[in-house]
Amino acid sequence: MSVSHSFSPSLSRRKVIRFLAGVPALPLAAGSAATLLTGCGSDSNDSSNQYSGNSNRDNGFLDHTTTPIKSVEFLGMPAPDLSNPANMATVYVASELKATFTDNTTKNYKLAYQPFFKTGDKLQDLTGKEIIAGGYFDINNQPIMDNSVIASSRQFFSDCPDGSSLLTVKGARVAGVQGNTVFAVVQFEYTTKNLLGSNMYGLLPSPIAIITLDQNPKTGELNVVKYHNVDTSKAHGLWITCGASLSPWNSHLSSEEYEPDAFIAKNDANFRAFSKNLYGDETKANPYHYGHMPEVFVNADGTGFVKKHYNLGRISHELIQVMPDNRTALMGDDFTNGGLFMFVADQEKDLSAGNLYVAKVNQISAQGGLAKDSEFGISWIHLGHATSAEIEALANLVAPTDMMDVKFTDPNDTSYKKIGLDGSPNWVKLATNSKLPADKLKQAAAFLETHRYAALQGASMAFTKMEGTTVNIKDKIAYSAMSRIEKSMTTGEYDVKVAQLKSGAVYAHELKGGQKDNNGKMINSEWVSTRMYVPEGLAGEDIVKDALGNTSHIDKISCPDNLKFSEKMRTLFIGEDSCYHVNNYLWAYHVDTKKLTRILSTPAGAESTGLHAVDEINGFTYIMSNFQHAGDMKFVPAVEAAVKPLLNSNYNNNYSAAVGYLTFKAN
Repeated sequence: MSVSHSFSPSLSRRKVIRFLAGVPALPLAAGSAATLLTGCGSDSNDSSNQYSGNSNRDNGFLDHTTTPIKSVEFLGMPAPDLSNPANMATVYVASELKATFTDNTTKNYKLAYQPFFKTGDKLQDLTGKEIIAGGYFDINNQPIMDNSVIASSRQFFSDCPDGSSLLTVKGARVAGVQGNTVFAVVQFEYTTKNLLGSNMYGLLPSPIAIITLDQNPKTGELNVVKYHNVDTSKAHGLWITCGASLSPWNSHLSSEEYEPDAFIAKNDANFRAFSKNLYGDETKANPYHYGHMPEVFVNADGTGFVKKHYNLGRISHELIQVMPDNRTALMGDDFTNGGLFMFVADQEKDLSAGNLYVAKVNQISAQGGLAKDSEFGISWIHLGHATSAEIEALANLVAPTDMMDVKFTDPNDTSYKKIGLDGSPNWVKLATNSKLPADKLKQAAAFLETHRYAALQGASMAFTKMEGTTVNIKDKIAYSAMSRIEKSMTTGEYDVKVAQLKSGAVYAHELKGGQKDNNGKMINSEWVSTRMYVPEGLAGEDIVKDALGNTSHIDKISCPDNLKFSEKMRTLFIGEDSCYHVNNYLWAYHVDTKKLTRILSTPAGAESTGLHAVDEINGFTYIMSNFQHAGDMKFVPAVEAAVKPLLNSNYNNNYSAAVGYLTFKAN
């Protein structure tokens, strides 16, 4: 079934650009050039996706149908402002895509945004029954109800869709699909508030859904057919699923960020509430089951299952990137006193066993210098080898004190090492009276108390909010979003000292082979980070608050979060998670020209999430973009008066958010 929205009827007939062997297939609106970018060596041999010159020319667009595309670039748009408050209260797109043909002629195409659905919409599940998009379920797959206002009781649903993947499965067959079957995996990080308006952050188990989409084989248009909520019970439920990536083997790599501190979780009101909502019992949830990397596999019938990997470190997982070797995973750590982590799997396309490493940083640039000039040499500390099954078994068994002795005030005992953990000091050592043998003690500490153990081993636990990671394969460069540069990055106490930059920056990683760990043992990967630096134009700029309330420069990135790289477009896409831009933006950064272009604006107070760029699906390329928690910031009076009522009207009093993709705009 297609979801009904109050959008312009012209948006229901989307067509898609195809170019550069399936670069961004941005769905085009009615009357647009569906085959604009064919003839560039497409990977697809499907003749059904080729249109006759006559039918294209009937649209009045394809002056260059017979001329191949040489290159494309995004043309930016100004930030929305109070000259048109409606643009600040929605997903606003006024950018363009410029195509340059091999005869050096050019043509510009206006962009737009097309939602699949809003959370809270009623869709059909695989049996044809009604299901709430973004709805929450307990360990028994029963709806979790919001009874905070008894007279208005309803199922909880998220206003915070985040990590998304778009993929196909061989032999897929789902009732209701008329064209090509495409699947979207969408995870929901949290919900902001209940019906009473009380804070609900981290109190509910995060759902993940598989959405069956009907792809028009001639236009690339995608329409929702079915919605399937993934059963997460065998993974003990999921905890705060944030960013995500698509693995090279076509699975959805999820995340669990801000792992609960097991030393205090059992007495923590928020964790007890999470346990109550998941299990119906405040004491049943085990903190060591959370802070890991779940992987979602999609079946041909639109169902799927999740496998949680317990051996990639228990850290604030955000958005990992698996390298083209199908074995090496580079992982950020959305944390204060976070580390740069790497996992190298024993076998390709299988994360269930492997070696875990953490970075040791050597600052090359001047201590205390500007973020844009900061540069670090990277070496690697080996934390241990484990299978997921080994660590899950330990998680089921151990208590925190079986692994580490932790003090929150100075014990005045030199046997303890002072470390930083989430911005606060801890004094730690390995447990001296553990029930575990020595080898299992170290393994358990490395994989279940990863932050503390890594610091104990001498890792540089300095980074602040290192979020999304992606890779430029051709240049062998990875990118990591440092959402904010502050606190642990500014003191010099943890091997790093950079001038504070709340607006953050994107760091590039030089990737090489032939690297050894701290024990002199060769790391079995050709994709190891050896140097970090900020590319030209990818640092934000803090400013004095302007009239709209922005405290980051409006034409530069602010608090980068989601990152995705398109090989075909040579473009790094950057989504913001900023309270320093009133409207957060989606940016396109061309790595060759160093040009940064604003291509989308989210509703005021919302975060840009769910970024996914897939170079080709059945001859079309898609750029997915979601947002979450519209209106969730304190606005200056002028914005509050003009924009807040529109936000409330557009997004169900800000209980809802959109999941969608970029398109081309109708004439």
